[in-house]
Amino acid sequence: MKISVSIDVSNLETAERFYTNALGCKKVRGQGEMVVLSVDNADIYLQEKEEGSPAFKSSEIKRNYKRHWTPIHLDFLCENIDEWVSKVEEYGGSHEGGERGEWGAIAYCVDPFGNGFCLINE
Repeated sequence: MKISVSIDVSNLETAERFYTNALGCKKVRGQGEMVVLSVDNADIYLQEKEEGSPAFKSSEIKRNYKRHWTPIHLDFLCENIDEWVSKVEEYGGSHEGGERGEWGAIAYCVDPFGNGFCLINE
């Protein structure tokens, strides 16, 4: 079994640029309003969905791309955390702080669509 991740975005071109340039994902293919990316052992499906559209057909919950955090989020494992944080900021994401210790470092980040993720230096 393999796991893939789906990320709703309001602008597919911006999302593709962010995830490929800022986080090192590779484009596998485009499919209309979706782009499939790959990063080492996971596929990421960027899906363009209009802000305010229902989360699913019968849902009362509407999509919004303001800053939010969910208990389930992406962690990108990297060697040089400061280099990756710079790329995140360069391509429209933001860095909201982090921690460092004997174990390594973690940076709390946000993509241009409000989705939180972490960069973790092992």
